[in-house]
Amino acid sequence: MSFIGADSAFADADVVIFGAPYDSTTSFRPGTRFGPSAVRSESFGIETYSPYQDRDLETDARVCDAGDLELPFGAPDRALDMIEEKAAGILDAGKVPFLLGGEHLVTLGAVRAAAKRYPDLHIIHFDAHADLREDYLGVRLSHACVLRRCHDILGDGRIWQFGIRSGTREEFAFMREGHVVTEPFSVKTLASLSFPEGTPVYLTVDLDVLDPSEFPGTGTQEAGGLRFAELLGALTDILSRFRIVALDNVELSPALDASGRSTALACKLLREQLLALRAPVR
Repeated sequence: MSFIGADSAFADADVVIFGAPYDSTTSFRPGTRFGPSAVRSESFGIETYSPYQDRDLETDARVCDAGDLELPFGAPDRALDMIEEKAAGILDAGKVPFLLGGEHLVTLGAVRAAAKRYPDLHIIHFDAHADLREDYLGVRLSHACVLRRCHDILGDGRIWQFGIRSGTREEFAFMREGHVVTEPFSVKTLASLSFPEGTPVYLTVDLDVLDPSEFPGTGTQEAGGLRFAELLGALTDILSRFRIVALDNVELSPALDASGRSTALACKLLREQLLALRAPVR
């Protein structure tokens, strides 16, 4: 089953969705491996048309859903290699990879691929958590460390974080030292964010950036998050203003929300992102 409206052939598509159903390093409640399949099946409960943008997936976007990778649980190195290979193939074909997680560690594989193709890559990151730990319980490949591993690749001043409201003292010290640029709790400074024309940007959205009153279906809830309308406005702004070369949505754990509203929100947000995304520069 494909995401609703994502029925273009690979050769014709501008954007290619693929899933990374992996949650082997989850630090609290697991279940994000079921996120990609849940988003696909539940997407048929929403319309392809967006009244926010007056655009429709059936007529105004060319999206291919390439399905899920079959990843080896308990082997993060191999899983990341497989994700990187898939993302690299999509990028090499001149298309935008849109990764559906899975836990946030899966982002690292796609960032590796994007950074190899675009050495001046920048990251815009939405999350409740900083994800800047050097290690978690002695392990460097963890969803709690994923942005630190991205920083290892990109270096200082190329990661912008929004909505962060949880982390260790060491992580917040790392932010204050200027290694990354962080807007804690909000997206107030997003309007002033700018890059030189043509700068390649990777957009990563951990859905727990949302307040758990709106999005309870995630493994590590944090009170005080963004509202749906606030996140939607921020993402459509980013997707229309910047050159997004790859992106992801991660950390939906559908079984943790029996009401289904978290999955429904994830579907709607994905639709809006697909419709707001600028066509790639071939």
